[in-house]
This record gives sequence, structure tokens and C-alpha cells, in this order.
Amino acid sequence: MKVTETKLKGCFILEPTVFEDSRGYFFESYNENKLEEILGYKPTFVQDNQSRSSYGVVRGLHMQTGEYAQAKLVRVIEGSVIDVAVDVRPNSETYGESVAIELSVDNKKQLFIPRGFLHGFSVISEKATFFYKCDNNYNKASEDGVNPLDDELNIDWQIAINQMIISEKDQEAQSFSTFKNK
Repeated sequence: MKVTETKLKGCFILEPTVFEDSRGYFFESYNENKLEEILGYKPTFVQDNQSRSSYGVVRGLHMQTGEYAQAKLVRVIEGSVIDVAVDVRPNSETYGESVAIELSVDNKKQLFIPRGFLHGFSVISEKATFFYKCDNNYNKASEDGVNPLDDELNIDWQIAINQMIISEKDQEAQSFSTFKNK
């Protein structure tokens, strides 16, 4: 497995070793011991989530706060997405900075996103099935988020604005300026 730490400390791109032959392929998509070696601590994933979306869908930017904060290990099992993580950890040297990476069924990359990050993705293929592990259970009262089209964050979702499909909730989400001034 190839591991690359992004410019955001603790946020890693994981590229599995893929074994291919005439029958197809095999790769290890998760190994607790290897992830512990990378992170320096043992993550305990308690919830798996999966979504399927069409081209142009933008989901995010979401997070869980307080005692329900979540680290995530995300990947795509159908199609292709642009996955985005925004560092909002208090006192982080990269506060407000983001990384964007293409995750696809073809490249089989995963992104580990630590607690204290906003997260979202856009679907750049006809359809995409997005799968992620969380190290904490979802709690509605702990939801927080920022509008994915926030000018200050200026994220390139790689979809024309007139082709974006964004939920009403995400369209009405707060600005990053409001978020950081709470």
C-alpha cells in the first residue's frame, strides 16, 4: 500500500496494492493494523455508510462536532468523485485549507479524514457509489456544515454551476465566515 500524507496533517491518501490477472483483481481495502501503523493510533470504526448519486450531485460540506466528531475512511466502489476535506481544527496551521482528490472505482484510492474536518464530494461520472467508514455514530444534534459553494473556500468541484445538484439543506448552509466566527 502506498500512503501519502496530504498538506493537511493527519489526512492521508491510501493507494492499495492491486493484484490483477486474467480472472480480475484483488486488493485489501481495509487492514486495521496497517491503518494503526499509519495513524499512530488504533481507529475503531463503528458505522459504515453508502450513497449512490448521479452526475452533478454535490454533497457537503458536512461534519459532526463535539463528542460525536467523526474520522472517516472514504472510497468509491462505482464511478468517480472529487472528494474534498477542509481542515477546521482549532489552532491548526492549515485551518481553512482544503484538499481535493479524485476517488474512483478505477484508481481504488481512499482518503482518511481525521476528526475536525468538513467533508464533501461531487460526482463527476454518470453515477457513483460512495462508501465510508466512521469512527463515531451519527448524531443529528451534532451536525454542522458550510455551503459547498462558499466564496472564501472557493472549492473547484469540477462541475459547471448550472449542472450542480445540491440539496436545499446544503444550499442554505452557513458561510465559512459564519462558521469560523461561532
